[in-house]
Amino acid sequence: MTDEPLYRPTSDSQTGTETVDHPVQRGDGGELHQRPDGDTPRLTTAQGVPVADDQNSLKAGARGPSLMEDFHFREKIFHFDHERIPERVVHARGYGAHGYLEVTDAIPELTAASLFQKKGNRVPAFVRFSTVAGNKGSADLARDVRGFAVKLYTDEGNWDIVGNNIPVFFIQDALKFPDLIHSVKAAPDRGFPQAQSAHDNFWDFISLMPEAMHMVMWTMSDRAIPRSFRFMEGFGVHTFRFVNAEGQGTFVKFHWKPKQGLQSVVWDEAVKIMGADPDFHRRDLWQAIQSGDFPEWELGVQVFDDAFADDFEFDVLDATKLIPEEQVPVRIVARLVLDRMVDNFFAETEQVAFCTQNIVRGVDFTNDPLLQGRNFSYLDTQIKRLGGPNFTHIPINAPKCPFHHFQQDGHMAMHGPKGRANYEPNSWAQGGPRADPDAGFRSLAEPMEGDKRRVRAEDFADHYSQARQFYRSQTAVEQEHIVSALTFELSKVETPEIRERVVSHLPNIDTDLAKAVAKGLGLAKMPKAQKPAKEPIDLPVSDKLSIHKNQRATFKGRKLGLLVSDGADAALVEALTKAVKAAGGLVEVVAPVIAGVALSDGTKLAAQQKVDGGPSVLYDAVAVVVSAKGATQFAAMHPAKAFVADAYAHAKFIAYSPEAETLFDAAGVTERDDGMVSLDAADEAKAFLDACKALRFWDRVA
Repeated sequence: MTDEPLYRPTSDSQTGTETVDHPVQRGDGGELHQRPDGDTPRLTTAQGVPVADDQNSLKAGARGPSLMEDFHFREKIFHFDHERIPERVVHARGYGAHGYLEVTDAIPELTAASLFQKKGNRVPAFVRFSTVAGNKGSADLARDVRGFAVKLYTDEGNWDIVGNNIPVFFIQDALKFPDLIHSVKAAPDRGFPQAQSAHDNFWDFISLMPEAMHMVMWTMSDRAIPRSFRFMEGFGVHTFRFVNAEGQGTFVKFHWKPKQGLQSVVWDEAVKIMGADPDFHRRDLWQAIQSGDFPEWELGVQVFDDAFADDFEFDVLDATKLIPEEQVPVRIVARLVLDRMVDNFFAETEQVAFCTQNIVRGVDFTNDPLLQGRNFSYLDTQIKRLGGPNFTHIPINAPKCPFHHFQQDGHMAMHGPKGRANYEPNSWAQGGPRADPDAGFRSLAEPMEGDKRRVRAEDFADHYSQARQFYRSQTAVEQEHIVSALTFELSKVETPEIRERVVSHLPNIDTDLAKAVAKGLGLAKMPKAQKPAKEPIDLPVSDKLSIHKNQRATFKGRKLGLLVSDGADAALVEALTKAVKAAGGLVEVVAPVIAGVALSDGTKLAAQQKVDGGPSVLYDAVAVVVSAKGATQFAAMHPAKAFVADAYAHAKFIAYSPEAETLFDAAGVTERDDGMVSLDAADEAKAFLDACKALRFWDRVA
């Protein structure tokens, strides 16, 4: 660009409106670029991101095609297109909370993003967790991917990290997203099943899309049935770019790691929880934040350069692949804390609009075809869902930093340009904002060339190697859960050919896995293995892919279900309650009647659940403290017997007073193991809670 004075008339001959010179440069094509000066504000997007150039759209070379990732152009033109004047298709069931992101490790050498320039920087955040397949009325514990979307209100605009609790996805190209979602949603002719993948359409699609097999291993694992939003990881899924102040770029992947560790439920629990409390995840987050037990995650980044990307076994632009942490460790750079629930669910959680295109200076996109398609789709979705182009006027979506632009009118506009100017360049004294090439967003300058074709890169062709790595990285218990999940899901498929076609992919992942599923389905013979587009390779086991290998020894944030009767030992109840609270957990009392019970010392203990409304599936561990009379009473009650039988079957730690033996025998729990602790004295309560830090006694079901 070259500096040049701007020729202008000294005044408007018709109105006498004063005009003023602005600093101006002329671009390579002769276009004028006015710059802010003095009190002139910077031009920003509706998200508050400063704009560097408002004269040229982003292209692949000076004469190349315009690029879909040009979020400023798309926002500007889309808003113009809608100046004249319902439930989400996916992620409909969601729950959100407010909080903040605090930088714990400044990384100015990696990114120019303002929030990462100094340790201790803090920005407001809003997080929405969700399921993907079901409608707003579906249950929380469906086997499904969980959305993990984070909106950061930075001082340079809103940054949305729109991710999931699984680091990969089913498909490689966004063109297939409608097909994927159509296949998993309720069939159009019958309107069911709801929030389930265990049906013909989904598995028919999957069986014809070998690229999905890695994601299938994740969704059939315990990752798809998390115990709580608080105990699951989050991932940005795609490979992005960091860009520093010097314009140097590195690749980056984003990770959210829960401070309280990972935890899931088993499938039988999930089924029963959906019946007992379909709002289980919502209630859990609400209770945690309301009680002051604020959920926290660490934001980590995997950063790598072009040399690593070139040498990596797979294409870093392939969203069906991950980069093992053993190869690129995760660097923790910030912490995310959720400390406030919404004031109004509809105004905030329902109306929040996440867009993958919402990035800030210092962050950029890559050519991942799934990400590029999401960038286009999300903005279009918000128009339909929120009624028009002015969804950024809704408080939950509005930037918290200053923003200035010329977007006007449209459905439900809450504000617009002030004064005469609603365009630029202009020569009015109060002419509005100008693009700032110094502080504005700039895309990484990287060369692009190639024929315009509908084609997929050859290095996207390995569909099984990482699926194999994931399966073999699980513990034996986790592998059994995957086998059981696949067997269950495929048993709901009515068409034998589809079942067999899915199984034919499994030998390319693991022979024992394939045999176990085939046996579980009762197949007469093993189907011939699918011919892979590219022969899979054996990769090292990655322990970071396992939940069980990465659990943290803590009962903090967990809940003990305490089944009690009249006459229960008051000292034992008090000792258990104190031990749980000392460990940072919660106690919920389950009793024959909701009014509670009278303990052995005559004190009244209030109950939070009646025995037939508080099954053991709602708790992380259980204790049964009863009198002899109470044990006999419970032994005649099916819900009480189910309480202990399910806790035993689900490998939970169980504490009990000696009198409870009668109830256990009636429930068919006749064997005692090291996961069952008889509390003969009150001082044994602490030892029980120490054992509970392991969360499950897997030896019982191994």
